[in-house]
Amino acid sequence: MYCKLLDEVVKEMKGIEVKEEVDVQIELDVSSYIPEDFISDSNQKIEVYQNIALCQNEEDIRNIIDEIIDRYGSMPDEIEKLLDIARIRNLSREKNINKIVQRNDRVIFYFDEKNFDFSTVDKLLKLYVNRIRFSPARSPYITFDLRDNNNVTKEVKEFLSNI
Repeated sequence: MYCKLLDEVVKEMKGIEVKEEVDVQIELDVSSYIPEDFISDSNQKIEVYQNIALCQNEEDIRNIIDEIIDRYGSMPDEIEKLLDIARIRNLSREKNINKIVQRNDRVIFYFDEKNFDFSTVDKLLKLYVNRIRFSPARSPYITFDLRDNNNVTKEVKEFLSNI
């Protein structure tokens, strides 16, 4: 948090517009964590979690991957999923999505009502035909039917890239 605030102050001083970052809530049924047998030192583990949380784009994520591999060796699937969650969070911010929740074989995407573009629904209906449902509630949301619960992050990333 300190690094984030410091970064914002530096950008403001340079005259760079600082966009308020939305904290995207993600609830997916995936095992995404750093296994104890991969990094046993709790301080190092916290540092890696913090670095992943600060990722703003794919370049940041690639730098984290390089650092993890250099320091600890090849990454287990759980860390790959953790990095996928970071990618999903970044894509969600770009697409004005506030929350993503998995319910069994469905994923619900909740959009920011102020920035929702209804043409998104038409585009997704053409791509996913019978796999999505739209609700124009106060906070609009789209329900997406998964095909493979074993590849949730892959399907969610693909869906987000099509918005």
